Amino acid sequence: MDNLGLNAVPSANRVHIGFFGLRNAGKSSLLNAVAGQELAIVSKIKGTTTDPVFKAMEILPLGPVVIIDTPGIDDVGKLGAERVRSAKRVMNRIDIALLVTTAGTVQKAAEEELIRLFNEKEIPYLVVKNKCDTLSDPLPADGGAEIFVSAKTGFNINLLKERIAAIIPVKAETPRIIGDLISPSDIVILVTPIDTSAPKGRLILPQQQTIRDILEAGAIALVVKEYELKDALEGLVKKPRMVITDSQVFEKVSAEVPTDIPLSSFSILFARYKGFLVSAVKAVTRLDSIEDGDKILICEGCTHHRQCDDIGTVKIPRWIRDYTGKTPDFSNTAGSGFPDDLSEYKLIIHCGGCMLNEREMLFREKSALSQNAPMTNYGILIAHIQGILKRSLSVFPLILAELENYGGHL
Repeated sequence: MDNLGLNAVPSANRVHIGFFGLRNAGKSSLLNAVAGQELAIVSKIKGTTTDPVFKAMEILPLGPVVIIDTPGIDDVGKLGAERVRSAKRVMNRIDIALLVTTAGTVQKAAEEELIRLFNEKEIPYLVVKNKCDTLSDPLPADGGAEIFVSAKTGFNINLLKERIAAIIPVKAETPRIIGDLISPSDIVILVTPIDTSAPKGRLILPQQQTIRDILEAGAIALVVKEYELKDALEGLVKKPRMVITDSQVFEKVSAEVPTDIPLSSFSILFARYKGFLVSAVKAVTRLDSIEDGDKILICEGCTHHRQCDDIGTVKIPRWIRDYTGKTPDFSNTAGSGFPDDLSEYKLIIHCGGCMLNEREMLFREKSALSQNAPMTNYGILIAHIQGILKRSLSVFPLILAELENYGGHL
């Protein structure tokens, strides 16, 4: 069982493994066998899995993973078509795909289409021939991207897990939130207003992850609320290396932090961490050409109880209207509800994406750019509106230098 808190591996940082295939191929049974517990409902009735099911857990020798059971790719009818779309949408976030087929059967057109999509999206995959216990002939030798297993008897399940572990993508360099920007014994001040939408007694996830990354770098994390910042700065003998703030209090914090101390926000750190900081900064310039009636999409990667002054549905629309003097048409999405058709939007504004893995964030960015609907994020937008975007990028000198050659808008 995973822990909650600083020691837990967030779902967004786990390897995502998707189980795909026809109805009744045994996807749910195989998932349970790999997980070693009953996570998915198993039935002989076709179409038992109606929506993707996500489960974060630890599996040896894979480590922390998210395993995803999907509806049958051959589902039928109007509702079935929706289920197929939801299964295909899962591909935008997975790191590894398992195509579960029935051993001894000829590959179906729907299965061939899945393989085509895996290749198109550059997703490593294995073809898992389940129910091999029903075959009377000797099994062919496993090879390439195929393996014979039996979820019923457990045959080759451990070998399957080893095969999955062998193809887990290995990055040349593990991305850091902030650890590569600081040195041991540096002091980093984190300004963390108590977020009323967060569960009681917890910091929001970007704050937790940033604190953990600072500690792993051997630096010192000094956590304060926005009204404690001034006293904290005055009480320090040693100048802090940088200040990181919640974007919603950017203006107040910027006024109190001396200009010789680099300043940024959690949201901007996460834009870099998820791999789309440069394009997000370029995208925010679209705000300056917004006209009445232009459509703006505001996206959040998670679902939460919205407060009366919610940032995505209330604050950002208000700040944009005040900044531009225009009345755009705002739409909001949350969780997995990112639209396929983005062509009607002039600008997309995304949250920090702490609940989404890098693969899905980059998919969203690519989809937005390909449809001429550039995507920025909350922190970058707020910094731009408040005239402190250049300062908020000062913690990334190399990226700042690259962006200063882009259009001169900084």
